[in-house]
Amino acid sequence: MEAKPYPPILAISGLTDPRVTYWEPTKWVAKLREKTTGTAPILLKTNMSAGHGGKSGRFQRLEEIAFEYAFAIKVAGKVAGKA
Repeated sequence: MEAKPYPPILAISGLTDPRVTYWEPTKWVAKLREKTTGTAPILLKTNMSAGHGGKSGRFQRLEEIAFEYAFAIKVAGKVAGKA
C-alpha cells in the first residue's frame, strides 16, 4: 500500500462474520489511515450483532442501508463542492 490521497472509504464489518473476520477490515482501515496523504474520511463501522450478510431483520437491514447512503451523500457533497 502506497502513500497517496485515498478516496472516502466506509468499511463495514460484522463481529460474528465467519468469512471475513472483524480484524481484517480493522487492520486494513488502520493501514489506509496511516498511508493516506489526503483528508477524505476513512471510517470503520463494526456491527456488533451481525455476520457476513449484515444484520438480519427487515428494519435492521434498512438501517444499515440508510447509514451507507448517508455516508455516500455526505462525501458526494464534499467531492462535488471541490469541483
